[in-house]
Amino acid sequence: MLNIIRHDGPAGQVPLLIAHGLFGSGRNWGVIAKRLSNNRTVLAVDMRNHGSSPWSDSHSYTDMAEDLAEVIRASGGPMAVLGHSMGGKAAMLLALQHPALVDSLIVGDIAPVSYTHDQSRYIQAMQAVDLSRVEKRSDAEAQLADLVDDPTLPAFFTQSLDIKDKRWRLNLAALADQMPHILGFPSIEGQFDKPALFLTGAQSDYVDPQHRDRIKSLFPAARFAKIPGAGHWLHAEKPREFESALRVWLEG
Repeated sequence: MLNIIRHDGPAGQVPLLIAHGLFGSGRNWGVIAKRLSNNRTVLAVDMRNHGSSPWSDSHSYTDMAEDLAEVIRASGGPMAVLGHSMGGKAAMLLALQHPALVDSLIVGDIAPVSYTHDQSRYIQAMQAVDLSRVEKRSDAEAQLADLVDDPTLPAFFTQSLDIKDKRWRLNLAALADQMPHILGFPSIEGQFDKPALFLTGAQSDYVDPQHRDRIKSLFPAARFAKIPGAGHWLHAEKPREFESALRVWLEG
């Protein structure tokens, strides 16, 4: 089963399950998860091939949705489910295939469509880091700074670096091999007719107006909201605004 970081909160409210995006981990959501646990239990998982969760050659959304279903069943479910990016696609498929396990859905800056935002270059950058020369996180960040085009990414990537064992807590080979699945979304019919919030960054290009028809066809109760000044990493760029939007949705 997936590795779970559990933040116990008061009983009586539906628990929240958080599924992170590509190259992330449950620890990335620690501050938001801890703050939200003041009125409900919050579980942040490491997705397969990430963090402390098991590695697999497969990284399909069908598999990831089943991973989340297993966590919810083991915890007594159902839950509200929040997924960002890759985790958002897994959460959407979970809701469509196992609606009884999902009380409500929050999708962070992603749509149920295929994308061309190929992340393979970042996998290659991490694979190119000479871990024998890494004694502290900043050593790896310095190497990555010359290899990636976004100055914020080295610090994010190295959160998944095990300095002591000089290894990535990411199954980079499998993620590279499965990139077509990660960029895509399964062809699926059916509907999830419970509450669903599609929360996007106002400066992001991941969810366009033309995606709304597809979203509505699968999630007819979908509502849409944007966080001003935020891009794709809306929870990291505008954490307080993101948290506030979640509270309004979960408590409403």
